[in-house]
Amino acid sequence: MGVTDVFYYTLHIRELKSIIQWKTWHNPVHERDPKTETVSLRICFDFLDKTSRSFSAVIQELHPELLVPVALFYLILRGLDTIEDDMTIPLEKKEPLLKEFYKITEKEGWSFSGNGPDERDRELLVQFHYVTEEYRKIKPVYREIINDVAEQMGNGMAEYCRRSAEGRSGVESVKDYDMYCYYVAGLVGNGLTRLFVESGLANPALKERKQLQTSMGLFLQKTNIIRDVKEDWDDKRRFWPREIWSKYVDDFGDLFKPEKKEAALNCTSEMVLNSLNHADECLFYLAGLREQSAFNFAAVPQGMAIATLALVFRNPQIYKKNIKITKGEACQIMLDSTQNLQKVCEVFRKFVRQIHRKNTPKDPNFLKISVACGKVEQFIESIFPSQDPEALQRAAETGMPVAKKEDPRVVREREEAKWDAIYMLIAVMGTITVITIIMLGVAWMMGARWDVAFNELRKGGVNRPGRDSARTIVEKYDRGEL
Repeated sequence: MGVTDVFYYTLHIRELKSIIQWKTWHNPVHERDPKTETVSLRICFDFLDKTSRSFSAVIQELHPELLVPVALFYLILRGLDTIEDDMTIPLEKKEPLLKEFYKITEKEGWSFSGNGPDERDRELLVQFHYVTEEYRKIKPVYREIINDVAEQMGNGMAEYCRRSAEGRSGVESVKDYDMYCYYVAGLVGNGLTRLFVESGLANPALKERKQLQTSMGLFLQKTNIIRDVKEDWDDKRRFWPREIWSKYVDDFGDLFKPEKKEAALNCTSEMVLNSLNHADECLFYLAGLREQSAFNFAAVPQGMAIATLALVFRNPQIYKKNIKITKGEACQIMLDSTQNLQKVCEVFRKFVRQIHRKNTPKDPNFLKISVACGKVEQFIESIFPSQDPEALQRAAETGMPVAKKEDPRVVREREEAKWDAIYMLIAVMGTITVITIIMLGVAWMMGARWDVAFNELRKGGVNRPGRDSARTIVEKYDRGEL
């Protein structure tokens, strides 16, 4: 932790508290045991850590029945994505690779070294034989699900790569945008749901709710596409649909110009609106997960997504750099999202209200965003009513207004949070004081002349002395000990 971080968390005690709580008090539902694994499987988990630390953490806490299948599922799709993203691979080589990748997973000893030297996850494909070795060991029913998703995703990616190579923009309409997000993320939601249901960790009814499965993936993907707009533009890629951005600027690059700031913010609003329309379906989906580790696995990314959506909404910084929620906010979201559906709903309510507060009548999407925020709150209210039904009945009988009774648990948590913040501030200030005393003590032992400093301060000599003044001070206090 650098000096900047120390200063930041001194001013944001609650975030520091969240980090400490997550690091010290979080107990995984299930823990992976590397000692029972083969060498090749441990290598697979090493690649999981390297390719995505955030997903790796939640995957490694999954139920043992799905731990390895989901880890390999992620690595296979990451390998597919690494081929699709690499602009150094010619289309005639890339297209058949993408379309046939689902068959490659069954081939013993297969690896690929054709990625460019700067491709971030190149090494995963170079050593992909470790993935295929472990993949052939999992249950056939899980392999069938993963192969089906990989086949559909590979075909979708190949189609968009061909469009791009032929000079056609891959994402023209909102329909194109939804289809692209479906291929790269919605299919993942479908595959994971089938794995959850097959293993008995989710309600079988979820398997029939394709729209809910798809929304889980689209909500994450669309939020990431909004957040990464500057990074993608620097890489000469564009995923925002022309149907949306062309309402605000003539050329996509105009969004990054300072003089187009207001138009860019309005464009961001419509992109956020498009993503926000999936939020209530994500909560509906989470209600169908029976097992805690599966719930945590699905809920944590959704909590991060709604927080990121609130961060990017009408935020001009997304056109200047890639922005992310702070580590303290992320830890608090993980703490809340690994408890139960009601806590996750509270996370969604909190950030939806942030979006609503940032919404402005100047925005052409003002009313639609207000409705979308209200839709999420209405869904949450329908499953976790904030009013006591008995109080409502009494109010109807007496004609008196309902006095909203605050949840005692919320009051208690707020009081505890206040005192935790006070104690944390005392601890931080105490630490700074101790460090200061130690530094002064070391300086004194090394021969620092505090009497000189105090005398000069009394005389008002707080400015840096010139060369002649410094020599005068040295001659005045030098007693010739050295």
